[in-house]
Formats: sequence, structure tokens, C-alpha cells
Amino acid sequence: MRYIVSICVSVYFLCLSGSALAQVLGKVGSLLAADRTAARLSATEGPYTALRSIVDRNSLFFTPAPVGALEYLDNRPNIPDVMTWKPAFAAVAKSMEWGVTAGSLTFQRVGAIKRYGEYLTVWHRDRKGNWKINLRAQIEHKGGKEEPELRYIEPDEKDYTRFRTKERIQQRKEIVLSNDQLLSAVLKSDASIAYGEFLADDARFYFPWNTPVVGKKNILAFVKKRDMAIEAESLVANRSYSGELAYSYGTATVATKTEQMKCNYVRIWQLQPDFQWRVIIEMLFEA
Repeated sequence: MRYIVSICVSVYFLCLSGSALAQVLGKVGSLLAADRTAARLSATEGPYTALRSIVDRNSLFFTPAPVGALEYLDNRPNIPDVMTWKPAFAAVAKSMEWGVTAGSLTFQRVGAIKRYGEYLTVWHRDRKGNWKINLRAQIEHKGGKEEPELRYIEPDEKDYTRFRTKERIQQRKEIVLSNDQLLSAVLKSDASIAYGEFLADDARFYFPWNTPVVGKKNILAFVKKRDMAIEAESLVANRSYSGELAYSYGTATVATKTEQMKCNYVRIWQLQPDFQWRVIIEMLFEA
């Protein structure tokens, strides 16, 4: 898989239609088009309508605990009157049934101040080929400078092994869960060592009330400055059919110099060229 960087979102990406976007960006373009279309629907018809259009019976929302998205929305929760979002990162698997987007988020109740945050969405494709939310999580912060460029992962053209048995597919998921458990175990003793070993060089770190931290060096400095200690428990792992992208989630207790908080986490994993699993996104959000 390769990174393609430096498409200016404000000038170029926002001017493209969904079909044109898919043509320009290749395979990842279809996923970005789905995310962008939902964001436009949120702006014109409201966040309930937008989110309802991209969920199915398999979708989960972290609210902050994971709940069924259809049940959550159909109970008419106290969702914002206005919500906008814009992807700053996207990746899609070779098998084209799995993808992830992440980026900036704003939301507001009528008569209240605008609030800011970041969202993370894992996507799956349904039987009709439509992108639907697999899980969605977010953090809140006080706003700040937006990332000027979209970064994305376009899958390479190499073929992948197609497994036919549920047992083998489950075994491959368990490999990801084992890596997640190992990372969680090392985090208990030293967060800097754990992230130094398990993060990709261009990883992204989302932490409550902070704007995104991008790059392993910056993440390690962020963790060290706050004297962060993390005790995490792995719960679930899943993996794309082609095998090179995966996610995991669980619970965590995070202690810093100034506070201790109960959190949930979502991690996005990528299989590297050296066949080691590395975290490309970690989001910790208050439970």
C-alpha cells in the first residue's frame, strides 16, 4: 500500500462530484465520495437523515459505549441540530469491502455555541456495494488549525489470498487481537515504549480535548509530556478480507500528570512491508 499526499481539500477535493472524485483518487475515491455525500446530506437535511442513510443492522456507534446504530438513531437521541465533518485521512483495503475515514467535526444545538472535534469511521460494503458504517467514534476538543491536506492510502495492485473457510478467517482476526493484547500489555508498563514499538511512523493519535497529533515522534513527545500511563483491555478485533487493514477496540484507564479518566479506544492497524502490524490510528475517547 502507498501514501498519496498533497491534494488540497479546500481548493480541489471539495470541487469534485462523487463520480469524479472516485476517478481521480482511484479505489479510495469511492469511499471518500460516500463520506462526502453523507456530510453534504447532513448540511442540507440534518445529521439524523445523513447518519441514517449510511448505517445498517451491523453498524455500531460509540456513545461512548458501543451500541447498535439503527436502534440508537430510531430512538431519536439528543443528536445535534447541525453537524458537519470533513475527512483528513482515508484508507481502503485491496478487497474493497473495508475502509476507514477520519477528520474534523463540528456540531451545534440551536441557540448553543459551536463545538469541535474529530471523528473516526470504519466502513464496510453491503451486498449492493454501498458503503455503510461499521463503527463510528469521536472526540471533542476546543478547535484549532485544520489539516490543510487530505492524506490517504490507495491499495496496491498485488493480489491477495482468498480464504474460503470461516475458521481461517477467524484465525486471521485472532492474529490482530493478539497484537492488540500485546500492545495493551506493554502500555501497562511503559506507554512510550509501547507506542514506540507499535505505532507506524505516520500514525495519528486522537485524545480527548486535543487536536490530532500526527507522526510517531510527535505522539511520543505528547505522551511523554503528559507522563501518560494507560491500562487497556482488548475486546474486539476485525480485519479486512484482503488482510492488510484491521481494527480493534476496547476499554482503557488513562492517567496523566493532572487527571485520570475512563476511556474506550479504537485502533486502526496496517500490515507493514516487513509483515509487522503497526497502528496507524489510535483514538481514545472518554467513557
